[in-house]
Amino acid sequence: MNREELAARIDHTVLGPETTPADVERVVEEATEYGMNVCIPPCYVADVRSYAPEDLTVATVVGFPHGQHERHAKASEARVAYADGADELDVVTNVGRLKAGELDAVRDDLAAVVDATPLPVKVIIETPLLDDDEKREACQAAVDAGADMVKTATGFSEGGATVPDVELMREYLPVKASGGVGDYEDARAMFDAGADRIGASSGVNIVETFEG
Repeated sequence: MNREELAARIDHTVLGPETTPADVERVVEEATEYGMNVCIPPCYVADVRSYAPEDLTVATVVGFPHGQHERHAKASEARVAYADGADELDVVTNVGRLKAGELDAVRDDLAAVVDATPLPVKVIIETPLLDDDEKREACQAAVDAGADMVKTATGFSEGGATVPDVELMREYLPVKASGGVGDYEDARAMFDAGADRIGASSGVNIVETFEG
């Protein structure tokens, strides 16, 4: 993997509750300079599409950060994001229903988002809150819902991507490792474990610390 290939596998991210338009503009500028993708709050997608390069891949989130939005609200969010120009959707699993054993409801919740638009959907399973059996159930729900990828975490729970979690999740779907990936060594560990993408607010540092 060279530096350009690495950058193309990073979703440079800004999703905090205090994210301003200026924060998003900075992330877009950095992603454009380094050849990364971006993952931004849904309220800024239309703004970004008004000034960002057309070839910039823009991901946004659905049901973020807790996954407890009502199913039709999540589907509506997805449709709005699509209309605003998003290229990919990262949707949060309803962890409460998963832990309650309501696996059909979890699957149907995700399927409503998958079916709402033609966009690729990554399912955030929030690994720091789950045991291994629950992680497997969440990944299977994502498969059954027709999702394209699974993603480790939102970054809003304590903990983030780990090698064992990526190895477990890759048995089901391609994996986006997100949460706690701060430099190239962290990213390389995730790629070696089988991750296909990285989600990180430190995308610039990951690329700059790359050693080919």
